[in-house]
Amino acid sequence: MTSKLLERLGVVSPVVQAGMGGLPAGELAAVVSEAGGLGTIGWLPVASLRDELMKARSLTSRPISINLTVPQATQRHWQVANDADLVVTHWESVPQRRVDKPWLHTVGSVDEAQAAIAAGADGIVVQGVEAGGHVRGKVPALELLGLVRAAIPPDSEIFLAGGIADADDVRRALAAGATATALGTRFLASDECPISTEYQRRVVEGSETILTELFGLGWPHAPHRVLPNAATRRWLHDNSLGPSSIRRLHAVVTPLVMRLPARFSIHTLHSGSSSPLALTAQTPSDTFPARALEKSPLYAGETVARIHDVRPAAELVRDLTP
Repeated sequence: MTSKLLERLGVVSPVVQAGMGGLPAGELAAVVSEAGGLGTIGWLPVASLRDELMKARSLTSRPISINLTVPQATQRHWQVANDADLVVTHWESVPQRRVDKPWLHTVGSVDEAQAAIAAGADGIVVQGVEAGGHVRGKVPALELLGLVRAAIPPDSEIFLAGGIADADDVRRALAAGATATALGTRFLASDECPISTEYQRRVVEGSETILTELFGLGWPHAPHRVLPNAATRRWLHDNSLGPSSIRRLHAVVTPLVMRLPARFSIHTLHSGSSSPLALTAQTPSDTFPARALEKSPLYAGETVARIHDVRPAAELVRDLTP
């Protein structure tokens, strides 16, 4: 299938770079869009989100998407998002429209897909369990795609996320009923992605990921897929979700954390705290100290087992396009 929404926006490739919250991805998004795909900027503090959108606008005249996680977004975030060409939302069981621009909602079940369409979403992002970052789906992406496609109007826009690493994956997704594909992990291993070379080395050399709730402060009870590091090796012996004591602590402390400025989370990682577990779910960008990689969530999907190089994002878009 083809995406009428992307066609209207002037996007020629069915390759969408998924939003990677916490990373200043304006340049990456611009390069992806300039190459014919759709680049996305994920959640950031409001001022940084605005700056990254402005950076992307200065580098390309092509469309740019913003992806916001609803529990973390403020009214000011929605104001910035409304300046993007497309808005994707994540983590809301009963979604609602908050922007005037085209809007897609990320879903992990048939019920969530139907709720998003009923709420007036212009389409949905179907996320399989193999995806990286915070994972809504509980079954593999292609399986969930089939279930959702049969349950919503046949002309609905569906972007498929999870398990997409190469052009064959894109072809399979489109043949199965998706109108486009969304990739995050493959673009972690791109020249323009603002993570450290060590983080990228772990992506291209990694073969396994863990679905856990260990890094849940500020966002409890939200499973997330990560690469192994010192923190996962220390705490995930008996339960991949993490010790119940840590998860209860996340739930109790989160209301306080949510009242703190977003810059608090960033400062915590920059300061090099001696704590063996990061007091935030913040993605460590290339500006954070090396030791942050051992106590912070290294978000990545199962496709790390099939990603073996770091390449320019524009080249990735061309090679991923069927």
